[in-house]
Amino acid sequence: MKEYTLTVEEYFENDRIDRYVCDALADFSRSYIQKLIASGDITARGKAVRSSYRVKTGDIIKVITPDSVIPDITAEDIPLDILYEDDDVLVVNKPKGMVVHPAPGHYEHTLVNAVMYHCGNGLSGINGVMRPGIVHRIDKDTSGSLIICKNDTAHESIAAQLEKHTIKREYIAIVTGVINEDNGKIEKPIKRSSSDRKKMAILPDGKRAVTNYEVLERFDRFTMIKCILETGRTHQIRVHMAGIGHPVAGDTVYGNGAKTPVDTKGQALHAHILGFTHPRTGEYIETVAPIPEYFNNFIMAIR
Repeated sequence: MKEYTLTVEEYFENDRIDRYVCDALADFSRSYIQKLIASGDITARGKAVRSSYRVKTGDIIKVITPDSVIPDITAEDIPLDILYEDDDVLVVNKPKGMVVHPAPGHYEHTLVNAVMYHCGNGLSGINGVMRPGIVHRIDKDTSGSLIICKNDTAHESIAAQLEKHTIKREYIAIVTGVINEDNGKIEKPIKRSSSDRKKMAILPDGKRAVTNYEVLERFDRFTMIKCILETGRTHQIRVHMAGIGHPVAGDTVYGNGAKTPVDTKGQALHAHILGFTHPRTGEYIETVAPIPEYFNNFIMAIR
C-alpha cells in the first residue's frame, strides 16, 4: 500500500477531484482514480467524496493505492531501432504510436516492455518499476530519439543534464500555414490548462519555456521547420507553434482542424537529433534519428 498527500492550490479551485488527482498522479488513469474514490481510498478533508466533488483551495487530499495496482511489467520481444548503445546508455528511435512507459490500464506493448527484453535487468531503477531506464519521454504520436539509462549513475547524470538544459534536442516539424520569417524564438511560459487537464497552455504564471525555430522549406499551406529546445516542457513545441498561429500539422489536440493530404496519425513531429555528454567518459555523443516514412510521404504530397 502507498499513500499520497496532496494539497490543493488556488489554481485548481473547483476542479473535479477525479481530474485533479489524475493530473497530480500522472501514472494513474482517470478510470482507476474513480475506482479508488468509489472504494473510499481517496478522501478530501478527511471525508469520503464522490468523483464529482469540486476541490477547494487548501483541501488535503489523501490517496491510498493498494500494492496490487502495479503488476510485474513483462519484457516483450518488440524490435528496437537502436541509434547508439553501450554499457551505460541506449538511444532508440521511437516509432510513432508507441507509448513510452506503462501506466495503469496500459501495461503492454510500450517502449519499456521492448527495452526490458533487450536489456534484461540492466536498467536504472530510479523511476520505479513502471519506468525502468526512463529519464525523459516524448509523446505517443511523436517519433524519434529517446535516451534510456542502464544504471542509476547514468540516470542521475542524464537527469542533471536535462535539468540544466544542456542536452541538445532538435526536432523536425511540419506546421500549418506559411511562416514568413526565416527563424524565430518563442519564449512563452507554459503550464497545465485550467479548462482541460489533458492540455497545456501558454499562461503568465507558467514555467519558462523557450523554443527556437528555423524554416527549412515552405509549401503552399504548410512549412517545414527545425525546432531547437532550450527548455523541455510537456507538449512544448506543439503549444508554442499553436500559440503563434502555426500548429503542428495533424495535431488533433492543439491543431486548428486543418486537413492534411496524408494521414499522419497524429502530429507531424520528429525528435531528429539528440546530443549529450556521456555519463562515464565525458565524451559528447550525438545521434540522428532518420526522418520516418510518414514524414517523407507528407513532404512528397505537399511539395
